Formats: sequence, C-alpha cells, structure tokens
Amino acid sequence: MTPQQLHARTALLVLTALNLLNYADRNVLFAVQPLVQAEFHLSKVQIGYLTSAFLGFYMIAAPFVGPLADRYSRKLIISLGAIFWSGLTLLTAFTHTYTELLIRHTLVGIGEATFVTIAPTFVADLFAEEMRGRILGVFYLAIPVGSAAGYLLGGNLAPHYGWRFPFYIAAAPGFLLAIAALFLKEPERGQFDSVAETRERGTVFGLARNPAFLTATLGMAAMTFSLGGIQVWMPQFLYSERHYSLARANFVFGIIIVVDGIVAALAGGWLGDSLLRRMKGSYYLVSAVSMALGVPVMIVALFAKGHAMMPAFGLAAFFLLLNTSPLNAALINSVGAHIRATAIAVNIFIIHILGDVPSPTMMGWVADRRSLQAAFVLPVIAMMISAAILFYGMRFAPPLRVGDPSAESPVP
Repeated sequence: MTPQQLHARTALLVLTALNLLNYADRNVLFAVQPLVQAEFHLSKVQIGYLTSAFLGFYMIAAPFVGPLADRYSRKLIISLGAIFWSGLTLLTAFTHTYTELLIRHTLVGIGEATFVTIAPTFVADLFAEEMRGRILGVFYLAIPVGSAAGYLLGGNLAPHYGWRFPFYIAAAPGFLLAIAALFLKEPERGQFDSVAETRERGTVFGLARNPAFLTATLGMAAMTFSLGGIQVWMPQFLYSERHYSLARANFVFGIIIVVDGIVAALAGGWLGDSLLRRMKGSYYLVSAVSMALGVPVMIVALFAKGHAMMPAFGLAAFFLLLNTSPLNAALINSVGAHIRATAIAVNIFIIHILGDVPSPTMMGWVADRRSLQAAFVLPVIAMMISAAILFYGMRFAPPLRVGDPSAESPVP
C-alpha cells in the first residue's frame, strides 16, 4: 500500500467516524422525546419544532460555510466545527427549560453544518469518479449507524439515568476525532474529475441553469422530507400507537435503521457504480427506483398490525436508504470541484427548507388534530414526488470518462 493509498483510507475512516457522531448527536433527542415532552409539558408541535429549528439554523449556516471551504483549509473548518458541536452537546446538563433546549439545539445545528457541507467534497477528491458511489456508500454508513447509535443510547440510558445523560456519551468522542482531522493532508481539489467546468458546472450562478444539480437537489429534498419526518416520529408512533415500551420502540427502530442502512448504503453505491458503465444516469436511476418501490411497502407498514408490521417497516426503510450514496454521488458529479462545497451548501439549504425543516412540525400538526398514523401519509407522498423528479433527472447526468487510465484512484 502506497502512502497515498494509506492516506485516502485513513481520511475516509476519520471523516466517516465524525459523520457517525454527527448523526448520533442529533438522533439522541428523537429517542428521548417522550421524556422531554413529559418534563416540559410540551405538545407534539413543540417537540417537532425542536428539530425544525435545529435544521433551520443548520441550513442557514451552510451557505456561509460553503464558500469558505472552497477557498480555505477544509480540515481546519471541519475540526473547529466538531469541537463546537461536541462542546454544545455536553452543555445539555444545563438545559432545564424548553427555551434553553431549543437554543442548544439550534447552535448544534450551526456546528454540524460545517461538517456536512465540507466532508463530502474532501472524500470526493480522494477517489476516482467511477468509485464515488461505493466510497460515499462507506462514508454515509454513518447515517444509519450513527442514527441507530443515537436511538440505542437514548432508549437504553435515558429510562435509568435521565434523558440528559446519553448526550454526554455521544459528545465525548467528538473532541478526539476533531484533533485527528487536523493531521489529515488536504487532497488537491478535483484531481480525479474528468468533466470540464462549464459555466453551469463551475459558477455559483450557473447552478440555477444546471439541470443535473437541480433535479438531484429537488429529488433529495423530497426524500429528506420523508426521511426526516419518519426519523423524528417513528419511535413515538411505535410507543403511543403500537404500545411498545420506550426502550423497545427505540431498540427495534434502531436495529432496522442500522441493518438496513449498512446494507442499503453499500448496495446503492455498488449498483450505481456498476451501472455507470452502461448509462450516465445510473445514480439517478437507482435512487428513483428505490423511492418508488418504498411507497407501497410503507403504506403496508403503516396500516398493518401484528407480525406483518415490522418486516414491512424494515423493507420500506431499506428502499428509502438505498438512494443515499448514489444520490450524493450524482450531486457531487453534477458540479465542478472548485465550487463543490458551495454547491453542497446550496443543496443543504434547499433540501432542508423544503424537506426536514417543515416535515416534523407538519406531521406534529396533523398528529395533534387527527392521529400520528394519519401524519405518516405526508412522507409517503414525498417519496412519490422524489421518484418522479429523479426519473426525469436521469437525462441530465454528466457523461463521465469511466475507466479512463488518467482517472485512476489511489485505492487499488
């Protein structure tokens, strides 16, 4: 193994671990929502607003971080952001009112925006275009694993030690990984890119005329609406509508997310890369098909009772998560390397303002007036919209020079 290969793998490991903590920190709250609601005497709309506010500040911070990352050291911004969000997570001990918890949550969103905006561009510059589906599949394993870790930490520790205690456990490793990130070597921007940076691909204003970027972003926004609402409300659905204990609801949902997420992230990336030699829109196709297949299965999961419910939820989660790595690969390949962090920042703003910023609160509003089961119709509709947009976006995917010897990856 050459030093370049070793560095690429080490950087991928460190950034994936930080990404895992990023999702663990934000998902702990979902696991302990019933305890927070009971202590502060909150409505479901107020609980949903915690996540909406977190994501609101997260998406507002992203457009400021993206241009900085395209000009200055990415690893430095990543490290400082990780220290910031980890420190705020530890301060959960001092939140004794709803307002204090809301402020803490919004500031954590600002810190986490520094990582999510920048890290994918760092990873993309370490590996060839034709491997990005698989590599991003590894990087985005952090979503299901980190999410499950948050549910399991909260669901198992909170009933015994209080809902604040799991946040300490989730926060501690962030400081060590932030220091490790400082020792990574910055890769050259766009060193493996094969598509020229046209006006649409290489300028900020060109993004508005870049259909590959726009369809990937809008398809991801609808997917984010669905996934965000499901993540926030599924443990509560199992707890209040299906009468699971809080620990069991979080355990079952956490296991589904982590198992499905690992398999789906790797499978989605592999499928996208494998089909890339045959069709330029392979990443869009895999994502669109997965969203379309998830719709009928989710409907069965919501209305089935008894033994059929959890297998249906498991299959629906698999289809929903299958698009993660190919859709992010499509997004990264749709723009040039020198505005990639800015493009991801714009993407983050759009997918959250249209996606998981409104969805938890909207679902909470429906749940307060009808039922939590009725609220889950909203994510199902979003999945159908996402599939339609991504099927349309296939035609706009850029033609990559797959297999070009000049674009070899540092990883054999």
